[in-house]
Amino acid sequence: MCVRYFIQRNSEKMVPYVEKAQESPLFQRFVEKGKELVRYGEVRPTDVVPAVAFSRKGEQAVFPMRWGFQMAKGPLMVNARVESAAAKPTFRDSWKEHRCAVPASQYFEWMHYEDPAGKKRTGDKYSIRSSDSRILWLCGLYRIEDGLPVFVILTRDASDPVGEIHDRMPMILPERDISEWIRPDRVPELLLGHAIEDLVVEKTQ
Repeated sequence: MCVRYFIQRNSEKMVPYVEKAQESPLFQRFVEKGKELVRYGEVRPTDVVPAVAFSRKGEQAVFPMRWGFQMAKGPLMVNARVESAAAKPTFRDSWKEHRCAVPASQYFEWMHYEDPAGKKRTGDKYSIRSSDSRILWLCGLYRIEDGLPVFVILTRDASDPVGEIHDRMPMILPERDISEWIRPDRVPELLLGHAIEDLVVEKTQ
């Protein structure tokens, strides 16, 4: 599960992606619809953020994208399970040809547990980042809504230490695999085994 992530302010690693998203012609179109690009800070569903995908010219590029698929019926979809995305009508076309990667400094998760009555509860908030402070590349799928790109973040079964607080986590790939992940002519299943598991989990204040 992933419903919050974070972009570090003035980060040398993140600033280039923010700047390139602002240079995209799509940036002004989002502004015209009342949606500004989130340049730093905590990111929430419906926010517009930088994402990396293949352009129509067949080149890797940075685009502003809004987080969440707006469904005709039901709530906003912000995550998709990597195990079933290829088969679900909502995601299967994006799985085949419209994959993206979302750069983040870290993401957040809440402790999930059952109380004595058996009800599911959420507890303390945790920040989760790479052990070497590199960018977390959150794997996603995108589509076009009202002429603008929107995305969901793929999730997978959580590995420890994330699994100690929640049973799901984002699908995160090392930077070297991002170009392959977003290429529409590649088979995404071949990269699933490359997912990063070496993460640092810290309780937030």
